Amino acid sequence: MTDPLLQDPPDETDEAQVATKAAVFNAAERLFALHGFQNVSVRDITAEARVNLASVNYHFGSKDSLLFEIFRRRTSELNRERARMLHEAAAEAGGKPPVREILKAYFAPPLRWASPDNDRRISVQFIIRARSEGTAEMREVLRNDVSHLARFADALTAARPELPKEDVYWRLHFILGMVHQNRFAEFDRLHHLSGGITREQDVEGLLSRMLDFAEAGFLA
Repeated sequence: MTDPLLQDPPDETDEAQVATKAAVFNAAERLFALHGFQNVSVRDITAEARVNLASVNYHFGSKDSLLFEIFRRRTSELNRERARMLHEAAAEAGGKPPVREILKAYFAPPLRWASPDNDRRISVQFIIRARSEGTAEMREVLRNDVSHLARFADALTAARPELPKEDVYWRLHFILGMVHQNRFAEFDRLHHLSGGITREQDVEGLLSRMLDFAEAGFLA
């Protein structure tokens, strides 16, 4: 008996194929983000997307290839938004933005995406999963692709030329930890610790707190 995963899906128009591929992509992103990479099967994805069982292999090649395509697209979108904000900050400051604006360009996009009322929060959850559960190909990118960070290191070096470069890189490393830890779903622990006084529900308010702390680290 032929494996249904290896069969071609029924003939579709070009427009229908684009819609099917998008449905698979979106269903997979949501399921992986909510349930983890290992807990979601190809059958789960096609059932969620309401498409033929062979659609994952037909459009993406394999489950791992689908995972990497989601990862590649979402991280590219996120880093393009960061780059755009940094470019705008540089344009407004005559090519040399202050530390706070540089940090804001890095912090703001993922924080705003992760807001509970933003549809893009699923994409952030997926990226977070990728850091701990990602395929070998994803881990390779996370380890070695630092091009999106280089522009921020250069901008921070220009903003604080008196700091040794080694210190700039270490301080940038420390603020990356702030991004990875600031997830709305994990704030309950902080709320318990503070006795409930840290109920920060406003994204812009939280961003301001993060910038106050990170900026001080670069100005000290």
